[in-house]
This record gives sequence, structure tokens and C-alpha cells, in this order.
Amino acid sequence: MVNSCKKAITAFLAAVMLLTLSPLTSFKTEAASVGESIVTYGKKFMGVPYVFGGTTPRGFDCSGFTQYIYKNAANISLPRTAEQQYNVGTAVSKSNLQVGDLVFFKNTYKAGISHVGVYAGGNMVLNATSSEGIALVSLSNSYWGPKYAGAKRVVKEPVVPDWFTDVPKTDATYAAIKTMTDKDVINGFEDYTFRPDAKVTRGQAAAIMNRVLGLKPEVMSHFKDVPKTYRFAYDIAAIREAGIINGFDDKTFRPEDEMTRNEMASIIQRAFELKMSQTAAASVKYTDIRADHWAYEGIVTMASVDKTGFFKGDKFYGTHQATRESFTLAIYNAMNAK
Repeated sequence: MVNSCKKAITAFLAAVMLLTLSPLTSFKTEAASVGESIVTYGKKFMGVPYVFGGTTPRGFDCSGFTQYIYKNAANISLPRTAEQQYNVGTAVSKSNLQVGDLVFFKNTYKAGISHVGVYAGGNMVLNATSSEGIALVSLSNSYWGPKYAGAKRVVKEPVVPDWFTDVPKTDATYAAIKTMTDKDVINGFEDYTFRPDAKVTRGQAAAIMNRVLGLKPEVMSHFKDVPKTYRFAYDIAAIREAGIINGFDDKTFRPEDEMTRNEMASIIQRAFELKMSQTAAASVKYTDIRADHWAYEGIVTMASVDKTGFFKGDKFYGTHQATRESFTLAIYNAMNAK
């Protein structure tokens, strides 16, 4: 088990060293843009026949179709006719088209602006055609291409942060958190926060640790309070079998209990097989921990390998709860320990 842990850690560390910084989308799946949602909704009506004056799924004309899908997919109200819709939004060049933009054509059944569709990407426009009903047509089409008249952007996409809103890029801990989130060791939340001060439970700690170690348990259920259906049951079983986080005398694991910084230091030392050097013991001078404390070696070792500055100071505060930030940085430091 020890050798397998070492191999897993070595392989993971090698992968992390090759990482390049990437945007938030590397560890968070983005929802479809408003424009994409409009087009996706509009494609549901492909084949619906063209009806002059039509504004419902029983039959659409061009502007009736754009008006309908904008309203129902994005709650955006458009004027009724193609000419009127041409007067809303912001003009965009053909080379700058985005999915969801209104695309206009001229001199079809009458002179001037006379037809409208929605840009669907890939040089294609979703629109109501008299020949095929709702269909995709190419802007390079021999009929539609020469009649292209311009495009308008009505959709205002929300600004998506490229990083957590509660972890400034200027923080000394930024690089460590970035590395760990890029590798999905620990993830952020749907509101683009990392919540660095949120507490870490024993179950969460097991899951985070096992994302690094990749251990596989032989037996899924060891504890009476961790059923096989529990979200971290696999990781808890694996971490327990490796002797990294143990249970209690009453055969419970207490997965929802918060973990102290003392416990954090001790389990990370075990997981990464860190040894306390005499130099470390002499250099780390926490005033709130004595040499006979059960977590002393873990605390001193973790402090001595700290590359972020997070654990510097004259106190360790071992009885305080471990936070998402402290746990992330402690693992990062252990992975990079030499």
C-alpha cells in the first residue's frame, strides 16, 4: 500500500508540474450562452411550415419566428416586422457574428429589409423560408448570400468571471489554488466562488485526498454511518484502508464532522509520507504546540514544506477548523515537498 501511494503521488505531481494556467472553464462546465439557448430552442421548430403573418408553431413567417423564439427562450421582446427588428440592438460585422445575433436580408419579396433569421454558427442562419419552412441556410447560399444586409446583436450575454470572485489573483495563495482547481482536486461553486473560509468535513477531506492518490478500496463499507450510497463512501473506504484517516471506537467515521487543523496536518503527513527533519524541528517555532503533542510531527513537517507562506507565524491554531483554503494549500505544499 505504501509503494502504491508513492507511485500515485509521484505520477500526479509530474502531471501537475506540466500544467499551464487555464481559464475557469477547465474546472467548471459553463451553461449555454443566451444566444445558444435561443438557437437550440428555435431548432425544435425545424420543418414547421412558412405562413405569411404566422407567429405560432402552427406556422411562422420570418419575423414571427424570431420574435417567438427570442421571447420564449430568453424573455426578450422584439418588434413584429423584419424592418422594425432591424432598428433594435447593436450593429455587428459579418466577421464578428455570434450565435443568437439577428441576421437581415434585403430585396427578397420586396425592396429594402425584408427578411430576418438568427445566426446559428458555422456560417448558418436559422430562419423561416417559404420553400422549406423553418430551416438552416448558409450565408454562402447563392440566393441568400447576395441579399445579406447586416446583423444586429440584441442579446447581452452576462459577464463570466475568468477566476473565483473571492480569491484575488494578487493573493500569495493564488497559484496553489489555481493548480489544484485546474486538476479538479478541489472545485469551486456555481456562483464563481471558491469559499476559502468554508470548513472541510472528514468526508470531504477523504474525497479530496483520494483525487490525488487514486486509491481503490477492497471493501466498500467499514463504518455504520457511511452507507455504500453515501457520496464519499468509496473515498472514505480507500483512505481508511490506506491508514490515512481512521474511524472511531464506536465503528463510526463521522463524515460530516469538521476537521481540525491538527487532524489535517497529521493525515497529510501520513498520506504523503513526509518525514520531520531535525532542521524543521529547530526552525519551526509555534508557541501553541509542544513537542509531545500527538500531531507535532505533522504540524512541524507541514510548516517546513510551506511554499505559500500561509502557515508562517508564531502560532499554528491547531484546534481551529481546517478551511478549504488551508486544506488545499497543505496538500499543494505536500505534493511539492522535496
